[in-house]
Amino acid sequence: MNTMDELMIHTIQDLYSAEQQALEAMPQLAQRVQNDQLREAFQRHQRETEDQVSRLEQIAQQLGIDPEGETCMAMQGLIEEAQDLLGQLDDGPVADAAIIGAAQKMEHYEIASYGTARTLAAQAGQTQIADLLQTTLQEEKATDEKLTTIATQSVNQQAAQE
Repeated sequence: MNTMDELMIHTIQDLYSAEQQALEAMPQLAQRVQNDQLREAFQRHQRETEDQVSRLEQIAQQLGIDPEGETCMAMQGLIEEAQDLLGQLDDGPVADAAIIGAAQKMEHYEIASYGTARTLAAQAGQTQIADLLQTTLQEEKATDEKLTTIATQSVNQQAAQE
C-alpha cells in the first residue's frame, strides 16, 4: 500500500468486513437482551447495518474493487471480547449493560473508520463516495447516542439495583 487511494480502498474493505461481522454477531447479542427498548434498538440497527453494507457495495462498485478484500481484525476482537464477557454473565440488567458497552465499542470503531474513509474519499475528490460514507457515519453516531440514552435512562439504573 503506497498511495492514499490504496489506503482508502483498504479502509473501505476493512469496513465491509467489520459490517459483515457485526451483522453476524448482532442476532447473538440481541438474543441475550432482556430490555425491550434495547432489543428494539438492536433490531433497528441491524436493518441499518444491512443498508450500510449495501452502501459499501455501491462504493466498491464505483471504485471497481471487490469489497471483500480485507478481514477486520479489530471488529473480530471486539466481538470475541463481547462473547467472552457475556459468557460470564447471567441474562438480566447487568448483561444488558454489558451488551450496551460492547455494542458501543463496536460503534466507536465504526465511527472512527467511517470518519477516516470519508475524509480520504473527500481528499481524493470522490464526493459521492464521501457523501455515502457521511450518511453511514451519521447513522453510527445516532446509534451510539441511542445506546447511551438507553443505558443512562433505564438499563444501568436497573443493573445497579441488582
